[in-house]
Amino acid sequence: MALALVMVRPKPPAHAAGVQRVVATKTDYTTRQMIRAPLFWVMYAMFVCVATGGIIATAQIGPIAREYGFASMPVAFMSMTLPLLTMTLSINNLCNGFTRPLCGLISDRIGRENTMFMTFIGEGLALLGLRYFGHDPYLFILFSGLVFLFYGDIFSNFPATCADTFGARYAAGNAGTLYTAKGTAALLVPVATLLAVHGGWNMVFDFAACIAMMAGVCAKVVLQPMRRRWIFQSANPAGHGDRALVREPLGTGE
Repeated sequence: MALALVMVRPKPPAHAAGVQRVVATKTDYTTRQMIRAPLFWVMYAMFVCVATGGIIATAQIGPIAREYGFASMPVAFMSMTLPLLTMTLSINNLCNGFTRPLCGLISDRIGRENTMFMTFIGEGLALLGLRYFGHDPYLFILFSGLVFLFYGDIFSNFPATCADTFGARYAAGNAGTLYTAKGTAALLVPVATLLAVHGGWNMVFDFAACIAMMAGVCAKVVLQPMRRRWIFQSANPAGHGDRALVREPLGTGE
């Protein structure tokens, strides 16, 4: 609270003067306006699909390790010896924290959807890695960490994409509304438990991997063109005018 009292709005650096590159909407949309847009629900569905795999891994990593028979197996790492499950949870949390600034920096340079495509596909492949190689304790640690490394992208990329798409003035309310997708994804955890009871953990991994990779493809095939059209319309509601200012709306390579 005390530090918040001395926060100030930063000024753009001098060398940035004259640089004109539109990467976001020029209109500030309220939350009510946002939820009426089909584009928002595409983002919401993608958030649910990607968050599902990460939440299932968070909730079920203990039962999975116990079923595989090595939850309490001692593991040595950097002069420390810990139970495998404890080591796995620690590495998962480190990966989940580290990936947020990393993916944010990457998306600022190559574009939001390009980053989503890579990380969401990566999460799906990591879940499949757990399915096929997770019975080896060290590969279990590796692929579990990769799931959290790719899953953490949603917490930096989606708020930025939401602000880019629907404006900065109502960014907190809009991002908070989008974040409710994590609660929706949490409702699928009991479904994963039922799948595990009837079909084993392999079925759970297949399900979570498929929807995560589907979200990755959707980022390029569906979300990217929809956002491009949205930003064009925001920049020029009448549908005409100077489009040169919007020549690179979604990052490099557009």
